[in-house]
Amino acid sequence: MTVASMLADLLRGLGTSLEIFAFTLLIALPLGFPLALGRMSRNRLLSGLIGVWISIVRGTPLMLQIIFVYFAPYILFGMPLSRYPRLLATVLAFGLNYGAYFAEIYRGGILSIDPGQHEAAKALGLSRAQTFFRIVLPQTVKRVIPAVGNEVITLVKDTSLAFTIAVTEMFTIAKQLSSANTTMTPLIAAAVFYYIFNYLVAFAMGQLEKRYAYYA
Repeated sequence: MTVASMLADLLRGLGTSLEIFAFTLLIALPLGFPLALGRMSRNRLLSGLIGVWISIVRGTPLMLQIIFVYFAPYILFGMPLSRYPRLLATVLAFGLNYGAYFAEIYRGGILSIDPGQHEAAKALGLSRAQTFFRIVLPQTVKRVIPAVGNEVITLVKDTSLAFTIAVTEMFTIAKQLSSANTTMTPLIAAAVFYYIFNYLVAFAMGQLEKRYAYYA
């Protein structure tokens, strides 16, 4: 195994890891908002159902959720696994999992806004929707960025769990190369890639936090 071939294989796996990362965020970040609002709803049935869903997602291992999402269509509906891409199942499982975590982060951010601001907005004649989008949401975004950033960094590392259903992301390839060549070099190289990936994510989240720093 040459260094060039090892890096080429790891970069191929990194591409898959990036796909899982990007598509998970595309699902989870927006999904968190309706879940958070539903969790805060005055409708007890809606709030209760979403609360139970979030509790189940947060209380069970992501690895188990990946397995369930992949095999459930076959077990429940008899759909052949050959028609269900493993990467799609992985992204769905990750999206649902992180959507639940983001929902709780968003809910905490919304509830942290001083109730007096709602009263002031009402006195100014703003509707509930105007109050939310013009006053509550900008402050909420600023307050939840650090917590969201932590989850996004965790997601980078969690992409390695895709090996559960044999998705060949970077960590899986690193293990295969390490085992086949009896060397730790591929694993060390993968660790460096993960660190760089996380550093870039942390930097981007830091820049985003600075952008919203003007909100008190």
